[in-house]
Amino acid sequence: MLRPPDQSVTAGQTTVVDIAIPDDSQTIVCAAETRDKQKQGLVLRKILLPNRSQRQQDFATLPMLLGYARVSKADDQDTAAQVSALKAAGCTRVYEETASGGRWDRPELHRLLDHLRDGDALIVWKLDRLSRSLKDLLHILEKIDAAGATFRSLTEAVDTTGPAGRMMMQMLGSFAEFERAMVRERTRAGLRAARERGRKGGRRPKLLAHQKTEILGMLAAGRSGADVARLFRVHRATISRIASAARGTPPDAKSNP
Repeated sequence: MLRPPDQSVTAGQTTVVDIAIPDDSQTIVCAAETRDKQKQGLVLRKILLPNRSQRQQDFATLPMLLGYARVSKADDQDTAAQVSALKAAGCTRVYEETASGGRWDRPELHRLLDHLRDGDALIVWKLDRLSRSLKDLLHILEKIDAAGATFRSLTEAVDTTGPAGRMMMQMLGSFAEFERAMVRERTRAGLRAARERGRKGGRRPKLLAHQKTEILGMLAAGRSGADVARLFRVHRATISRIASAARGTPPDAKSNP
């Protein structure tokens, strides 16, 4: 029970002063400095008061609108347009990331999913910004639902607060995965056609066929591999591989061309 604010109690060499506190205040600890200079400490006295008011609790647990913006590493873009659209939609915080939509190990996405609380909403500018894999998309939707949050896509007008919105998101996710598979198939077909025309992937060879023939002739004439490498501006290991291929021996075999 509290005394009036002007009263105090003296116990030995320690003075404890009670202060009148409103009913809706939080638990407060009062400290009075001891008069004993040898102790050099504080005497703590705990005053138990009611918990914070319901209004303060409600304010601390207000639902949040969290945005997620992503661009691929291969795209020469930034997330500025997405961030502007998400903030215009009311997002209080936007998680930005530069990573492929087909990858699951995206740090900012997982940080966002861990931050979701009951009543929050995850908002993206477009559905494929969240994921290009239907399997990952459904897994993300399950994590959002387990957290008690919802999902919204601004471009496709998808809202998972109802069953129709969840069904529409799964359908759009299927189309996104189909588009990704088609891009992958077209890429493979182009590489296959290039190989049939004699073109190979990767960087161009440093030495042409006639240069390799010239190198073999110089080695047969007694020139050292180091001199030939300096002449053609390549590493000595390249000269060794050419000589080994001409002799039909493995490149790592010990030789001194």
